[in-house]
Amino acid sequence: MKRRKATTLFLALALGAGLFSANGANAALVSVLNGDAVYDTDLNVTWLANTNLAASNTFGVSGVGITWDGRMTWNTAQSWIGAMNTANYLGFNDWRLPTTLQPDASCSDQWFGISSGYGCTGSEMGHLFYNELGGVAGSSVLSSGDPDLALFQNGHPYYYYWSGTEYAANHDNAWSFGTNGGYQYSSNKDSYRLAWAVRPGNSAAVSAVPEPETYAMLLAGLGLLGFTARRKKNRAA
Repeated sequence: MKRRKATTLFLALALGAGLFSANGANAALVSVLNGDAVYDTDLNVTWLANTNLAASNTFGVSGVGITWDGRMTWNTAQSWIGAMNTANYLGFNDWRLPTTLQPDASCSDQWFGISSGYGCTGSEMGHLFYNELGGVAGSSVLSSGDPDLALFQNGHPYYYYWSGTEYAANHDNAWSFGTNGGYQYSSNKDSYRLAWAVRPGNSAAVSAVPEPETYAMLLAGLGLLGFTARRKKNRAA
């Protein structure tokens, strides 16, 4: 009983210090890195807040190139991600394209172990569209009205985004996902799609240093716990 009370008091103090989220189960998307990225607590991945960074920053990628509105072929998208990592963008060098789960029982279309269509929440893009942003099959995610949409910028209502996952049945193709309707399908790698970077883990937890006030509040809480324990011990004596 004493340990349970002490644990409860510690958690209350930690919440006050901002070490934990009081509504963590309901706050699956969290703005991090001064608003430049968004952390998904469900999948433990961090998305760029700018959903079409390539339209304003090509990181020097040339060759086939990137169109004025940020679209590119799959191979160019891989080069763009590589250049982003070389630049250590936002302090990280492990950015990548999102993955697509295959097979995925949540997809509307199943064909010999290949999953496509609507409702594909097993893929990272599908999880973000349906589970986090309230997307509805056949409608643009921008029409969902979910407040977490405000965490992102430059969302395009018409284009598809590349996945980093190749199409197993034909390596000339790779998976793509449309935020214009939540549809997942394979595209020829020479097609032009947008590229949205994601990285593993919580970028804020890796890069951020807690404020001195946070340490002070936590230490004060621990001190209070110790004082309470000693007081009870003296009373018992």
